[in-house]
Amino acid sequence: MSAVEVCKLADVPVAGALAVVVGSTPVAVVRDSDGGVHALRDICSHADVALSEGEVDGCTLECWLHGSRFDLRTGEPSGPPAVTPVPVYLVRVEGEGDDAVVLVDVTVNAAAR
Repeated sequence: MSAVEVCKLADVPVAGALAVVVGSTPVAVVRDSDGGVHALRDICSHADVALSEGEVDGCTLECWLHGSRFDLRTGEPSGPPAVTPVPVYLVRVEGEGDDAVVLVDVTVNAAAR
C-alpha cells in the first residue's frame, strides 16, 4: 500500500487530532503546536483506547484515559503507565491552504527514517 489521502489539512485542528482509518488500520492524524503533521496508530499501547481523543502538547500526545504520553515523531512513551511505543506512519501534506490534503502510508515506519 502506498500513501492514501485521508483528510483535508483543515480538518485537523492545530494542537489536536483527527481519527481516520487507512485500510483496516486506525490512525490518529495529529497537528502539533507548531502546525507540524504526524500520523500514529490510534490505539494506546497501554489501555487500548483511541489516542485521537487525547491532548496535544508540543510534539506529545497524551492519552485521555491514564495519561500516557507519546512522542509524535517516534511513538515512544515518555512516561508511565505506557512502556511500549505506538507505531508512527509516513505522512505528507500536498497543496496549500484550504486545498491541502493529508496523505498517510501505514506501511512505512516513519520513526525509522
